[in-house]
Amino acid sequence: MNEIDSLLCEGAELMDISFSDEQLDQLLAYHGLIGKWNKVYNLSAIRDPIESIKKHFLDSLSIVSFIQPGMLLDVGSGAGLPGIVIAIMKPKTKVFTIDSVGKKCRFMQTVKTELSLENLTVVNNRVESFNYEEKFPQIVSRAFSSGVDTLDKTRHLISSNGRYLLMKGANVDQENLQKLSFKIHSIQVPFVSDKRSLLEINI
Repeated sequence: MNEIDSLLCEGAELMDISFSDEQLDQLLAYHGLIGKWNKVYNLSAIRDPIESIKKHFLDSLSIVSFIQPGMLLDVGSGAGLPGIVIAIMKPKTKVFTIDSVGKKCRFMQTVKTELSLENLTVVNNRVESFNYEEKFPQIVSRAFSSGVDTLDKTRHLISSNGRYLLMKGANVDQENLQKLSFKIHSIQVPFVSDKRSLLEINI
């Protein structure tokens, strides 16, 4: 087992996350595709493969335990983080990733095809313009926008009694959230010194 494999497995174990051999293979294949495409397209500012495991993959895995059954929308997915990681870890969850940048959506579609992720749907659109026949019981985002802005842009997509899981850093945005029901979860990501928080908003 090489350093990347070991780091991913050790980090997951520290978060009490287990995955099958197939899921491990899919995560590593996805990591390899990000590295390959990043040489040509600017998918991520993080170029180092070790840092990518820490700050992208372990960071995305850190919220998996908060994901409930049912459909999920990942807003502003970029390279598919955390949406594709969730799709790998939760094969029975129907995951939608949405991004307005075409090259990033082409990349996510390539990942879907190569990893045979039948539960993943990639949408190339602005979230404000996107409509779907069903409402989403859970919406996640990572480094997309402020909490208030995310809610404003996605109100038409969230189901009644739905919940938002917004991945934040040390400074959790609470502006104008006082009238909403929300919790702030402190997230510990192995091998990452930066403070992580998860803003959970119940509608």
